[in-house]
Amino acid sequence: MENSSTEYSESGNPIYRHKDSDEGYVLPRQVQTSVEALEKHIETFFGKPKTVFHELISSHVHIDVHIIEPTPERDYFVLVTTGMSDLPMWVPRGNTEFQFAELLICLPPNWKVLDDGEENVTGKKEESYWPIRALKYLARFPHVYKTWLGPLHTIPNGDPPHPFADNTKLSGIMLIYPELFPKEAWICRDGAKRVNFFYLLPLYTEEMVFKLKKGGETLLEKLDEAGSSSVVDINRRNVCKKRFGIL
Repeated sequence: MENSSTEYSESGNPIYRHKDSDEGYVLPRQVQTSVEALEKHIETFFGKPKTVFHELISSHVHIDVHIIEPTPERDYFVLVTTGMSDLPMWVPRGNTEFQFAELLICLPPNWKVLDDGEENVTGKKEESYWPIRALKYLARFPHVYKTWLGPLHTIPNGDPPHPFADNTKLSGIMLIYPELFPKEAWICRDGAKRVNFFYLLPLYTEEMVFKLKKGGETLLEKLDEAGSSSVVDINRRNVCKKRFGIL
């Protein structure tokens, strides 16, 4: 993965820049599917899905998004992928524990996930659809670009980054462990295969700049100090707005 031309951030982490793929459509390959183990794991630790958004046309891998409704004990939606882990990612040497992954994100109970779900999917209403779009895009990303996604990786929404929708200024994602759930939920094992679950934490552009300068752990500390929740809040306070400019 790395070579003499690899670009590094001020925090010492490599920066990978990916150009649009010219492969076109690539037929999905279901070579290492763990769907039964994953579905059991999701139901055990995240909740029983109300519905599943199935892709009609898939490239590289077939991505499904499982929608788990809020409960009295857990006042937010949980959206979880399956299909990303059907193929191994292109991890650097020595990182084989991160070869396989699935993604999740949590949304507030008033998010229009289910009531207008089909309309959102077909009509692409970005104010409500962008978390699903991000899950599907990032789940396919490492297979399209022959790369990998792991803890504290950040992915901007475009270059330069732009907001996910008109009603928010959030413009990028950092992958973290899903700390809203017990550690047993973070890894699903299917025989010798280990599938990591990573949470999509939306960030502002200035926060991504801060992360590149100071590191992901330092950014997480700032978010914790500000009382930020992992559940998506499209209007949450930008903890780095006054300190950094444009990425």
